[in-house]
Amino acid sequence: MMQRYLPRSDVADGVLVPALDRIRTELGVPPAFPPEVRRQALHAVRQWRRYVAATRIPDPVPSLDMDLDEGDIQTLYPFRRPSPRPAHVDGPGWDGLWEPALPWLDGTHIPFVTIDPPGSRDLDQAMHLLRLPPGEPDGAAYLVTYAIASLATFVPPDSPLDLEVRSRGLTTYFPDEPTPLHPPVLSEGAASLLPGQKSPACVWHIRLGADGRRISWSVRRAIVVSRAQLTYEEVQEALSAIDEGGAPALPFRVPGDLPVLLREIGQLRLAREERRGGVSARIPEQEIARIDGDLPGRRHRRFRLVYRSNLPSEEWNAQISLLTGMCAASVMREAGVGILRTVPPVPSSSLERLRMVARALDVDWPQGESYPDLVRSLDPGTARHAAFLLEATTLFRGAGYAVYGVDGRPPFPPVGASETRHEAIAAEYAHATAPLRRLADRWALEICLAACAGEPVPGWVRESLPEVPSLMGHATQRVGAAERESLAAIEALLLADQVGARFSGAVVDVERRRNGDTARGTVMIADPAVMAPVYPARPEGAAPEGEAEAPSAPPRELPLGEVVEVRLASADVERRRIRFEWPA
Repeated sequence: MMQRYLPRSDVADGVLVPALDRIRTELGVPPAFPPEVRRQALHAVRQWRRYVAATRIPDPVPSLDMDLDEGDIQTLYPFRRPSPRPAHVDGPGWDGLWEPALPWLDGTHIPFVTIDPPGSRDLDQAMHLLRLPPGEPDGAAYLVTYAIASLATFVPPDSPLDLEVRSRGLTTYFPDEPTPLHPPVLSEGAASLLPGQKSPACVWHIRLGADGRRISWSVRRAIVVSRAQLTYEEVQEALSAIDEGGAPALPFRVPGDLPVLLREIGQLRLAREERRGGVSARIPEQEIARIDGDLPGRRHRRFRLVYRSNLPSEEWNAQISLLTGMCAASVMREAGVGILRTVPPVPSSSLERLRMVARALDVDWPQGESYPDLVRSLDPGTARHAAFLLEATTLFRGAGYAVYGVDGRPPFPPVGASETRHEAIAAEYAHATAPLRRLADRWALEICLAACAGEPVPGWVRESLPEVPSLMGHATQRVGAAERESLAAIEALLLADQVGARFSGAVVDVERRRNGDTARGTVMIADPAVMAPVYPARPEGAAPEGEAEAPSAPPRELPLGEVVEVRLASADVERRRIRFEWPA
């Protein structure tokens, strides 16, 4: 898609940040953490450092960071156990930490690695993947060891920090800086799985068959050390080098077989998702990219809009997280207490509407082909396919959380009940892999840890679990609005001086009135990466209308899935709204 006029390509921080500040105020995004919460977090960090020193756990041995032979397998994974467990070293106990969540198992010999976007500091997950030798008694071919940050260690129940975190629910990511769920000394410091530091973690051991099926799983709390922080691009480049017969350019401490095993396991899990009837759609995403630079005397940041599609390494990495969430759901079902992430079944009327969209876009959807199979065959780089995929996002609506097994809530329904399933994943699933950024995960992890240890679920978890869905619902609405308004702000700023200019773009959505006439659509422009409302142009001499109102007759039919020329009719920076009209 090409455009006729060249608009401003990016926006300086001095222009965008004031607009973002207005959004934060309008949406009630939480401001800085209260002083008592910051003091508590700092106290917890100091106590954690003393606790780690008291364990006398040695630093990892470099030789264990490299490739392993079969003889290492039996000695690598059983946790080492410091003895005795450290007693308190200051005050009446570990009062800045939650003492039941202090790990005393030593997992620092496992060569964990994190894989995240460049520059990330809030690292929730670290992994190690191992190919098991033939002949394992349970038939396992792979061992996935997945460390998840243990936030409960730093957040005593009902403390000021706990109450503040519950009020936030989620980290809100703005283009300039995030509004974190936890104070940065925790989320980007002691609680994060940053390379080289000893961190508390909930460590999952998941054994998989040669076909990727789950065989067994458990989770225990331990002290771990990540060896390196990789990006998705680095993993993809390493795989390319391996496929071409070369050596991967990975840091010294990263196991050399990690990229290959991630691809193998990721593809096996994707194949199992396909057989279950789950779907992972490659939908073009609009993203605000930050470009950092230097000007005399100060740091210089600019922001631009781009369309981004996931690398294969991101899809495989996501499958490890989904695998763990499915294991967490199974553990909680077995325990009889849990919180599941649910998405209801797709109504038949919605599928029929989507078939009508496919026919309108000339997307071939044979009668016997399932929706997931169709989605996997589409190319989001094609205008018609991109339009269909964006329309398809409306299928899986109504995501929420379901609580079972605590006072006032029902027990788990029988296995296979639709109300417990995440329909897009086609399985029972729990949020349990992002506790630094998402509130609900802390509850799920504590239930799983207790169940796997054969202990009762902590009282504070049982008592507060019913309120978590509501807290998450409010936080999700706020975060969604912040994302939409941030994108709208930069779109308006980029195009503010281009009113009247003509652009070419694909019509990727059409909304209709009850009488079938076109009300408005969405146009996707390539550069800048803008997705904005487009309205049928009013005939000359027609009376003005409100932005959301219908245009004057005669109505024009926006061609869904076609590349058309549109005219920028308005760009309101204050209201963060832009409007295109068609025909140009």
